[in-house]
Amino acid sequence: MASPCPSLSREAALWAEAHLLIGVDEVGRGPLAGPVVAAAVVFPPRVKRLNGLRDSKVLPQKKREKLAAKVRERALCFALGAASSREIDRFNIRVASAMAMRRAVCRVLGYLSAAGISARPGDSVHIIIDGLPLPELGYPHQALIDGDAHCASIAAAAVVAKTVRDHLMHRLHDRHPGYGWDTNVGYATEFHCLALDQRGPTRHHRLTFEPIAQLKLL
Repeated sequence: MASPCPSLSREAALWAEAHLLIGVDEVGRGPLAGPVVAAAVVFPPRVKRLNGLRDSKVLPQKKREKLAAKVRERALCFALGAASSREIDRFNIRVASAMAMRRAVCRVLGYLSAAGISARPGDSVHIIIDGLPLPELGYPHQALIDGDAHCASIAAAAVVAKTVRDHLMHRLHDRHPGYGWDTNVGYATEFHCLALDQRGPTRHHRLTFEPIAQLKLL
């Protein structure tokens, strides 16, 4: 069964009222290592739909990277935000995800303002995030469950965030080659968990996540 094709219907409704939509999504909630990375994307009014844009999790890597490049070309602006593994351990993954999203949104609002575009959240621009509402985001927003499957701006943000995070984990693999981050990008594969048993965690691991938290108790 083919995955849903996210549409620009929500964006078009706002464009008709001379407003903009900021689509926001994050990647990396589940891994044992690395940051959580968020992206915020704003498309210009009447932009053409990106062929092949889908939920980033179902896209092959090469196709995802090509789409990420197209998003960068067509977007009015976009920005990234991240929260480190230390912040995840300190605050929990929900709060850290909101922090990463807030940082991405703040940068996008700054870009819009610098370009002379009114950027008042809830008024001239509307923020829509994937998933459930996050009061910690700090901006008025709408939340859409499975948003990356239904809203093109959210799907675009997910593609950009996923591409950036994967590249980061590949670079970290060069520094810590024993955990397979070049293929598992920090997720709890059998190889990764075995490496943790044998080598212990690095400073990029999330020490409050299982099974790492149990290792530290032994």
